[in-house]
Amino acid sequence: MLIVDAREQDSIDKALKVYKKKHDKAGVVKELRRRQAFTLSSVNRRIQKQKAAYIEQLRKNEE
Repeated sequence: MLIVDAREQDSIDKALKVYKKKHDKAGVVKELRRRQAFTLSSVNRRIQKQKAAYIEQLRKNEE
């Protein structure tokens, strides 16, 4: 649960801005979307291998 400390001198707009920033950092929406559809473990492994190969390629091009 996200808690925003709203002081008396702060406006409601500022408190909303802080809440939205915390909400984005927590990754609530991203996690919700990820859980909506089931993916097989073999598909997850394939995606991880593709990401690792891509990152390795980037590192080789950097050098």
